[in-house]
Amino acid sequence: MKLLYFSWIRERLGMGEEMVELPAEIKTVGEFLDWLKTRGEEFEAILEVPEIVRVAVDQEHKNYDELLGDAREIALFPPMTGG
Repeated sequence: MKLLYFSWIRERLGMGEEMVELPAEIKTVGEFLDWLKTRGEEFEAILEVPEIVRVAVDQEHKNYDELLGDAREIALFPPMTGG
């Protein structure tokens, strides 16, 4: 699974992307985020207030209760503003 990180999330982690093997029991976006928090202090800090992190699965925005399905890519980014 390819993970992509954008904006301050990328800066905080010191990387823009990585490849990971997700545990088979992870089925939803929320479960993915819970697992991600267990990967270290940086991830835990980023997800301390999960509402400020948006998730796209295969380039489609997803809610935390939605299924990952056969996703190949998950992106994490802060809310976007327009103008």
